[in-house]
Formats: sequence, C-alpha cells, structure tokens
Amino acid sequence: MSRETTTGAIAQQRRGHFAATVVRRTGSFVASLLVTFVGLTAVTFFISRLTKIDPVLTVVGDKATKAAYDNAYKALGLDQSLFIQYGIYLKRLLSGDFGVSVLTSHPVLGDLVRVFPATFELATIATIIGVLVGVPAGVLAAARKGRWPDHVIRVVGLFGYSVPVFWLGLVGLFVFYGKLGWVSGTGRLDVFYEGVVTLRTGVILIDAALEGQWEILANAFSHLILPASILGYYSLAYIARMTRSFMIDQLGQEYVTAARIKGTSFWGAVWRHAFPNIMVPLITVIALSYASLLEGAVLTETVFAWPGLGLYITRALFNSDMNAVLGGTVVVGAVFVGINQLSDLLYKLFDPRLRTP
Repeated sequence: MSRETTTGAIAQQRRGHFAATVVRRTGSFVASLLVTFVGLTAVTFFISRLTKIDPVLTVVGDKATKAAYDNAYKALGLDQSLFIQYGIYLKRLLSGDFGVSVLTSHPVLGDLVRVFPATFELATIATIIGVLVGVPAGVLAAARKGRWPDHVIRVVGLFGYSVPVFWLGLVGLFVFYGKLGWVSGTGRLDVFYEGVVTLRTGVILIDAALEGQWEILANAFSHLILPASILGYYSLAYIARMTRSFMIDQLGQEYVTAARIKGTSFWGAVWRHAFPNIMVPLITVIALSYASLLEGAVLTETVFAWPGLGLYITRALFNSDMNAVLGGTVVVGAVFVGINQLSDLLYKLFDPRLRTP
C-alpha cells in the first residue's frame, strides 16, 4: 500500500471518528435538553395543580353559577386525570401556546416576550458590575490574605450577601433618589418618555441609542443604575468570595513559587500564572450568578417597579394567574439550561484539554 493511500485512509478514519463524536455529543445534548424540559414542566405543572388556587374561579369569578362553573371546569380539561392534563399542557406548550393571562387578557407568550428584555437589561448590567468589581476584589483579597485589604473586602462581601436585597433597595431609593436626587425613581423611564422610542430589541439603552435619542438614553440609565448597582453588589459579593477562595488555592501551588524564583514579580505571578488557572471554575460562578439574576430578581423588581419577568410573575401569583406563573417558570428553567450549556462552551475556550474529542 502506498504512502498516499495510507495517509488518505488515516484521514478518512479521523473524519469518521470526528463525525461520530459530533453526532454522539449532539444526541446527548438534545436528550439532556428534553429530559430537563420535561422534568421542569412536569414539576411546575403538578405543583400548580396541588395548590389551593382554583383555576376555574380565576376564569369565571367567585359569583358564577354552578352551571357556568361546571362548563368552565370541563372546558379547562380539569375533569381529566392529572397525567392527561399534563399531556395536553405539554402538547400546547410545544406548539408555543402558553395559554392566556387572566391578568392582562393577552397570550402569555407575548407577555413574556415583552417583559423579559427588561430583566435581561437589568441582570446584564448588574452582572457586568459584579464581574468588573468582584473579580479584582477577590484577587486582591487572596493576594493580601490576612491583611487589611482582605478583611475589608470580606466584610463588604459578607454585608452584600447577608443583607436582604429589598432592604438595600429601599434604603437606596431613600438616600440616592429621595434625599440626594442623584438618580431617577422607580420604573424604566419617566412617564413623558414612555412610547417615544420604538422597542426593537426591548432593551431601552440599545433602542434609544439606535434612534439617537440621547436624552431618553440618559433618563433610562438614571433609572437603571440604582437597581443594577443593588443587584451588582449582591453579585460581586458572591463573585469576590469565590474568586478569593480559588486564588488562595492557586497561590499556594508550587508553579507559582517556581515562577517567583525565576524572577517573575509577585503581581505577574498572580495575574499571568495563577489567575488563568481559575478561569474554568470562575466561569461557573459567573454563569450561576447571572442565571440567578435572570430569574427575575423578584424583590428588586418589585421595589423599583421594574417591569420585568420577576414583577410579572409576582403579580400573576397575587392574582392567581397560573398560566402566567407556569409560563414564567418555564422561561426561568430555560434560562438556566441555556446558560449552563453556554458555560460548557466557554470551558472549551479557556481549557484546551476539553477541545479534543
């Protein structure tokens, strides 16, 4: 057999192996998504059915006649077994039908598309604040372990993830809006700016910039900065604590000592040698922090009347709007699954060992 033939056979074998690996990983990914989706919807559906909230009364009202109640009971499929009800709900869900919200009288899917960008905007800015401040703070605390910078950062972090978020929000509104007037109040925009900008992405900062509405952009930022900072403080406290823990472990490794012996400066050893080795676990921490904020930041959105997913679910619960509650819960679960998969992809970028089949 010639050398060219052998090389071609090896190349073909490698391509076949690569294709098989791709198919296997894709199948595993799809199966994982399906199992997670079915489990999530099943748990939320059956819990909603076990609550004391009567979905029929939510539709017809508590003054409806028995005949109207019975007709609505059958129309909603509640005369079927729970498993049949779940099958019907899952079939509708897969077709994009989340039901109609009792509170807004609009399709739940449309409501979720409308409110989610507000939560995305708030959580993204908060996470950026948490990463930009929390990561350097954690590295500094680890590098100065047992000294005053470490003690200060640990106390600040302890305060951040111990104090209730809603209390920080109320204090922030009282001080920075009520007393100092440095920021705007609740909501996303002042009332007279509502509806001026065409919502293309749903993110006010982006849409205002696309239309060149710089005054509205400044007003939106003034409304956003306080709730984002409150959530960012909560996020940076967690990120700083975990970064400190990861860095302390790496700074005690022999390769850091070897780098110092070879003449590398202390901060050079910290940032060029130790810090890259904590990127993989740090990605998980940041991803989990971001996902927790994307849940809706219920208390913060309630305090600041921020029209996002958290406030939508809260109002739905208070009004026994179970279609909206279930739809919001499914979105939250989908966000967690999506962010976990994204973090897996980022692992491969920062850890070359995971790039091989």
